[in-house]
Order: sequence, then C-alpha cells, then structure tokens
Amino acid sequence: MKFTVSSSALLSLLATTGKVINSKNTLPILDYFLMELKDGELKVTTSDLETTLVGTLKVDNVEKEGMVAAPAKLMLDVLKECSEMPLVLEVNDANWEIKITWRSGGSSVPGANPISYPTIQSISEEKTEVTLDVDTLVNGINKTIFATADDELRPVMNGVYFNLDNSGITCVATDAHKLVKFTTEIEGGAVASFILPKKPANLLKAMLLKEDGEIKMSFDKNNAMFTLQHSTLICRLIEGNYPNYNAVIPAANPNKMLIDRIELVNGIKRVAVCANPTTNLIRMDIADNKITLTAQDLDFYVSANECLSCSYEGEPIKIGFKSTFLVEILSNIETPTVLVELADSSRAGVFKPVYDDKQSSSTLMLLMPMMINA
Repeated sequence: MKFTVSSSALLSLLATTGKVINSKNTLPILDYFLMELKDGELKVTTSDLETTLVGTLKVDNVEKEGMVAAPAKLMLDVLKECSEMPLVLEVNDANWEIKITWRSGGSSVPGANPISYPTIQSISEEKTEVTLDVDTLVNGINKTIFATADDELRPVMNGVYFNLDNSGITCVATDAHKLVKFTTEIEGGAVASFILPKKPANLLKAMLLKEDGEIKMSFDKNNAMFTLQHSTLICRLIEGNYPNYNAVIPAANPNKMLIDRIELVNGIKRVAVCANPTTNLIRMDIADNKITLTAQDLDFYVSANECLSCSYEGEPIKIGFKSTFLVEILSNIETPTVLVELADSSRAGVFKPVYDDKQSSSTLMLLMPMMINA
C-alpha cells in the first residue's frame, strides 16, 4: 500500500471519523483506523461496535493498493504537526509498519493486521429508504437533541425519536422533565419510526454542517444508515417503544404570554444566581402584562426578583420552573419573540417560537413545573 495525499485533507478525514472512537474500548483494534486503498480512493472506517463511520478521500500517485489498521492517536498526533504539504504513506505488508514521509523528513508508525477489525453492521433487505433535505435533518436533530435523557433504566429516552408518515417527519426528545417536538413537511414520506441514539445523532449533526443537497436515510428494525457525499454513518438503533408523547402535551392552555426571548433569558439568569442550588427554582408571577421572576435561597438569606413587560391574555398565574431547564429551552428557540402557554401551576408549560411568516415546520417545547409555596 503506497500513495500520496494532502496532509490537511487526510487530517480532516481522520479527525472526523475518529470521533466515533471511545476513550475506553473493549477491543484493542477499535483504537485503530481501518484504512483501505482501492481505485484511487482511500476509505477510512472507525467503529465502537454500536456506531460505524466510513469516510472516503481521493488520493494521488497510487503505487500499490491494500489495507492496514493504523493507530488513531498516533496518526492524528503526527498529522496535527504537519502543515499543508503532500505526504507519502507506505505500508510494509510483512510487519504492518506505516511510513509517512514528506519533503524534509518522515516518521514511522506501527500498524496492525486489518483482518481482526469488526465487520460493518448491515441493513436488511426489508429496509425503509427516505431521501431528506440536509436542513430538514439538521433542524430535526438540532432542535431536539438537548432534551434527550441519560437514563439507564429507560434507554428509549436516550435518543431522538423519528416518526415518518405521509404528511411529514416528526422528531421528538424527552427526559421526562422537558419535551421537544419538531414537525416538518416532506413529500412522499414512508410510514415508519425509529429511535436514533444520542452519540450518532451528535456525530450526524456535526457532519451535516459541511453537507448540502440531499441525504439518503435507510433503516430496518435494528440499524440505520445515513449516506452523505463523502461518508456513511451506520448505527444500531435503540430498541423499544417510545412513550406516548402526545398524551402529555396539553390540548389547550388558556393563558398565553408573548415576551421578548432574550430579555426573558437574561432576566432568568440574573435572578437564578440567588436560587437554591439544589432546586434552581424560579417563580413566575404573571398578570397585567407583566411577569415577575423571583428566586430565593432561605439557607443563605439571599433572594432576587425582576419585573419584565409582556403581552398576556388570561387569568393571573403563579408557576415555578427549574431555571436551568428554562434557559435551555429558551436558548434553543431562534425567534426574538416566544409564546408561552400555561394552564395552572401544576400543569406543563408550552413554549413556541413566534414567526413573522408561515413556516413549513413547527416546534413545540414543553416543561414540567415545580412545586412552589403559595
């Protein structure tokens, strides 16, 4: 195996695929890149047994094709110190030594036999295939992933739920305290659903920022595959039935508040400094087109309050929320104005972005309240 490649292009490919590698792997070979050179294209594969990422790169001056397992950390450390320049990579098939040479020098890295690298998960013939616009997939993951849980007892909540039907695609995430539902229209959608784990969802989110055009998504009962321009992500799906999220979304909250999102976020952050660090409770008193934010920590005799203007329709209401969750939800809404729909102090609050024109997608965020002293 011998070829010439741009140092920065190779570093970019290895850095992207290397994000799959865990800090602690059960199999030593998973600390390696599987590199395969064929038909003038270098294919790099990484895996943690649950998620596999395959990236490709066109290379120059191919003298000999082949395969090798290259140590991930060493390869990245060497390439990070190389400015943009052509590199020659040559693999000794007898001892798997990888020689990297450049104009003024070179280095030698111990590789390994690629035969022990695990095989890539396959998608069955009974698969569902959908072609999605990049923005649709990016928005679906971006708007929901922050609300996923880290719950060993309920693994189905540790990912983003995708539900496809004839009208479009719905992405949902919840950790039982907050819930996000993002719905967008797509043409000719299949009727199917799956739960995408958090790790591949985050990987996909980062990779999609460099893509344009359309993404091919294929999945069966066990695995999903996302085909991008120069890479393919294959991952094991979370098994189980997702909770009935529509059952917890209030059908009609009569009290509605329109407020400047940035003002509200900043007000919450200022007041939250004096909140009890255990509960992070912020109390909202809403009436007469004003919202008063209050927080206190009785143990240290500190308190804070702030009054903000809003547009409010409904009965006066007092409700408490965890400040960190409030900031998280409001920070993941992109519009200057937010609509907050409330029923009473014991039922969930609904947060929605307010757009100036009609959108082909909709976002709904829900937050469960905390008990407050009257």
